[in-house]
Amino acid sequence: MRTHELVLQWIEKQLSDGDLTLGGRLPGERAMAEQLQVSRTSVREAVRILEAMGVVRAGVGSGKDAGTVVIAEPGSALGSTLRLHVATRHLPVADIVETRVLLESWAAERAHVGVPALEEAAELLDQMDAAPDIDSFLALDARFHVALAQAAGNSVVSAMMASLRGAIENYAGELTGNLPDWNATCSRLRAEHRAILAAVNNNDGGKAAELVAAHIQGFYKKAGVGSNPPPK
Repeated sequence: MRTHELVLQWIEKQLSDGDLTLGGRLPGERAMAEQLQVSRTSVREAVRILEAMGVVRAGVGSGKDAGTVVIAEPGSALGSTLRLHVATRHLPVADIVETRVLLESWAAERAHVGVPALEEAAELLDQMDAAPDIDSFLALDARFHVALAQAAGNSVVSAMMASLRGAIENYAGELTGNLPDWNATCSRLRAEHRAILAAVNNNDGGKAAELVAAHIQGFYKKAGVGSNPPPK
C-alpha cells in the first residue's frame, strides 16, 4: 500500500467512527504526517485526492477559512469522473441519458409534496421565464431537474442526478444548434416543466413520471438526434 493510501484509510476511519464530521477540520499537515509516520508529501497527495472527490475543501493562509474542512459534494465529484469517461467514449452518452430518464422518472413518481426542493423548483421555473439567453435557461433547467430529484428524498439518487447532469452538460449548448426554432422549443419546455411540477404537487406520481420521460425524450426527437441522442 502506498503511503498516501494509509492517510486516506486513516481519514476514512475517522469519518466512519464519527471522530470527523461535516464541517470539521482535518489535523494540520505536519500533525498528520507525524501521527501516521508518513511524509508531508503523502498527506498533501491524500488531501488533493479527497478534494477531487468532493470530501474536503482545502483552505490556505490563516484565520477561520484556513485548514482542510470536511464537506459533502458527491455530485460534483461523480460528475467530473463521469465526464472524463464520456470523453474517452468508454461510457456512451446515450447510456447516460437513458440512465437519467430512469432516475428522473423514479424520482418524479416518489417526490414528496410540500418539501423545500419543490418550492425551489417553482422559483426556478419563474426564473426560466425571464432567462435572457440559452445558456441561462439551460443552467436553470439543470437545477430544476436536480431539485425534482431531491424532492424524492433519496440522497444517493440526488447525487447521481447531479453527477449525470454534470457529466453531459457540455453537450447542452451544442444540441440547441440542431433545433430549428429555439424560441418555440423554449416555450414548449417551460410548459412541460410546469405540467410536471403540477402533477407532482397534485400527488399524481405516475403522471409526473410519464411527463418527465416524454419531456426528455421529446427534446431529443425535436433536435433530430434519433435513437442515439446527445444529452439535454
